[in-house]
Amino acid sequence: MKNLNRASTGLESLDTVIDNLRIGDNVVWQVDDIAGYESMVRPFVECSLQEGRNVIYMRFAQHEPLLEARSGLTIYRLDSSEGFESFATRVHEIITREGRGAYYVFDSLSDLLPAWGSDLMIGNFFMITCPYLFELDTVAYFALMRSQHCYATVARIRETTQVLFDAYSCGSGSESSNNFYVQPMKVWKRYAPTMFLPHLHKDGTFIPVTNSLDASMLFQHLSRFTENPRRNLDYWDRLFMDADDLITGNADQQARTNMLARLCDFMISREPRMSRLVRENFTLENLLDIKSRLIGSGFIGGKTVGMLLARKILQRDTAEDWGSVLEQHDSFYIGADVFYSYLVNNNCWKLRMQQKTPEGYFSAAPVLAEEILNGTFPDDIREQFLQIIEYFGQSPIIVRSSSLLEDAFGNAFAGKYESAFCANQGSPEERYAAFEQAVRRIYAGTMNEDALIYRRQRGLETQDEQMALLVQRVSGSYRKHYFFPDIGGVGVSYNTFVWKKGMDPKAGMLRMVFGLGTRAVDRVEGDYPRLVALDDPMSRPFSKKDDLRTFSQHSVDVINTAENTLQTVPFLDLANSDLALPLERFAEHDHESTQRLRDYGKAGRQAWIITFDDLLNNSRFTSLMQAMLKRLEQQYDYPVDIEFTVNFTRDGDFRINLVQCRPLQTFGEARTVKMPDESRGTSVLFRLEGNFMGGSISQTIDRIIFIEPDAYINLPLYQKYEVARVVGALNRQIASRSELPTMLLGPGRWGTTTPTLGVPVHFADISNMTVLGEIASMEGNFMPELSFGTHFFQDLVENRIFFVAIFPWKEGVVYDTSWLAGLPSVLSEVAPDKAAFAPVVKVYDVRAWGVRIIADVVKQQLVCLRSERRP
Repeated sequence: MKNLNRASTGLESLDTVIDNLRIGDNVVWQVDDIAGYESMVRPFVECSLQEGRNVIYMRFAQHEPLLEARSGLTIYRLDSSEGFESFATRVHEIITREGRGAYYVFDSLSDLLPAWGSDLMIGNFFMITCPYLFELDTVAYFALMRSQHCYATVARIRETTQVLFDAYSCGSGSESSNNFYVQPMKVWKRYAPTMFLPHLHKDGTFIPVTNSLDASMLFQHLSRFTENPRRNLDYWDRLFMDADDLITGNADQQARTNMLARLCDFMISREPRMSRLVRENFTLENLLDIKSRLIGSGFIGGKTVGMLLARKILQRDTAEDWGSVLEQHDSFYIGADVFYSYLVNNNCWKLRMQQKTPEGYFSAAPVLAEEILNGTFPDDIREQFLQIIEYFGQSPIIVRSSSLLEDAFGNAFAGKYESAFCANQGSPEERYAAFEQAVRRIYAGTMNEDALIYRRQRGLETQDEQMALLVQRVSGSYRKHYFFPDIGGVGVSYNTFVWKKGMDPKAGMLRMVFGLGTRAVDRVEGDYPRLVALDDPMSRPFSKKDDLRTFSQHSVDVINTAENTLQTVPFLDLANSDLALPLERFAEHDHESTQRLRDYGKAGRQAWIITFDDLLNNSRFTSLMQAMLKRLEQQYDYPVDIEFTVNFTRDGDFRINLVQCRPLQTFGEARTVKMPDESRGTSVLFRLEGNFMGGSISQTIDRIIFIEPDAYINLPLYQKYEVARVVGALNRQIASRSELPTMLLGPGRWGTTTPTLGVPVHFADISNMTVLGEIASMEGNFMPELSFGTHFFQDLVENRIFFVAIFPWKEGVVYDTSWLAGLPSVLSEVAPDKAAFAPVVKVYDVRAWGVRIIADVVKQQLVCLRSERRP
């Protein structure tokens, strides 16, 4: 009777040598060439098909096919160039679909090296695929080409597989022709006295080599494959050694160019536009310099590429002496392969595959994030992390996400992934622990809901999202126990938010804060960074002194080294401390507020308003920033968005640290619109000049969602959060903006974390809106935040959401909601379970009223109007 737990190699004599294959066996053949592997594959497949087995051939390599199409054989053609994750996911999906009991033949794994550039990732692929095949009671054949892989990778595969054969051809004795030998190196849970000896394949039988003379001749033949010292190195390291040889050996330019392109494909980017920019601006020496500061292998990610590329573009610019202006960066890079290896080594890959399915996309994410937070790193990576900590000493550092898709053309991922400041104080062990936890947090952040929604909205959920990291020394200086730069900011080369007539959008804009730039890239509560139109730097969106006090920066983000943490400190406290701040360089003395402080018994305190007027009056600074943005835009052939710091020198000069650069998404700016004649059968809902973002538009509106400001003010705190969830539910009902263009109006700031300042939605709660409006209310202290340049703004632009801020009391502004108040709200109809919020959340169906919003960015005019006719 046939043993159902056993399987055949198709070679009866070999079955006898190893006591048959077992169901669940993964069989790895280490061979000299593909012909040797093919000679073992064909009898296995022939026998399996005769037994009626479901045989699957995974075809992905460049070598000749091992099998041809035939009855009973299923061939899947895979593209390894799509990357490790896409390839591994596809294989996982096939194995899942084929189910239990299938038999598999894989092309040579060695052919993945030219696509992935790393032995490490081949080992990772085997470690996640082999156990899944074993779990489903399959039998699978794999091959490795001898001498093409480092010892560590072969060891990992040996440890994971159930059966490992070494197969080779060599001459024996006086025979001139080569003989074929097979030596079992591992046969799980099987043993025989001669099982692990070399076996000569002759006339259909496998004969053990028991003679010491023949054995020594065989091992002498094999030794030529093991004497190369490069066998200790990963393919990745050997590749860079070859690149170094080209430099030191004075190779011809074509060879260097070819190697540059090859390294770019493995480490920098395969996105055509970014790859072109890198090849035009980087040298082979530059890439080797990057490699010298790289932990692990793989891509360095979009954020790192953007920063390095921008600096290189400026370095090559002969129009300005950027070397005397730019502060040098001090950075390390953690390759994307470290992220994947972390998932594999911490048994997270099965969860990762669940999360990649439609049903598990959101539900499995928090479970996976928790597993990631509790993982460990291998010793070699820990040692390299420790070297980073030792290098920086106790200088503050920041660990920044730098995923493969991040900061790319069309996909900024602005604010979707985390960056973690490390104050970097304490013992080496404490500093290391904080650093390692920062890395885990960013890895786990790939599973946050906003990032998942962002990827899905752009059709990126199935693409490789490899998380590399950028580790940077924080730019700034010590002020006693505080550490921070003098200025942090964001710059854009195209300013779609011009706030007065005559401003040129092409001149660009800055968004500047005192201290760490976190307050420039995020919408922060109660604070207003300085907005600088580079063609009119002294112009402000608000001109009156009272407005200047309100719409200015009041708090400063700093690193508190005494408390080993990132901290927000009131600017008034810093200004009145003994930190020897050069206040005149970035602030204006507020005599009126100082007098009020005296009146309140605080005679020793001085009031200041952060304006940066002294710096902005320095035409050199604004002209340099404009030149920087224009040069980068010219090279990118695309508007750009940068992050930077500024530090003052002792002699009163300044240095700029360019810490990030990415393509800036814009829309609507080139469109020509005609402003309507409001006297012809129309009524105005609101009309204003400036204070909108999204370029020139003429857009019909079919639904208006209106958060009643007075009703919202009077809600208890917990119900304000519920209002945000109601908005999210209504947002999810919008299947398509073209089918249901919706305008969302509400008090104060959308997306605030403080419900007293606005509605605390997440971006996922408003992502399907067509127009987003923030309404100012003095009574409730609801103030819109003109957030051009922030991560919030990037979300609006990339999702093509038009933004408007309405200040009803401002001169020239018309704002009339009396018409809306007379319409019936349909909230209880479209969301019956949210009907309790009907007094606060109004939903108006306005299709029949011909509501349209029209904006002209050049004239800085906007009007939202409706038809006078009744439906």
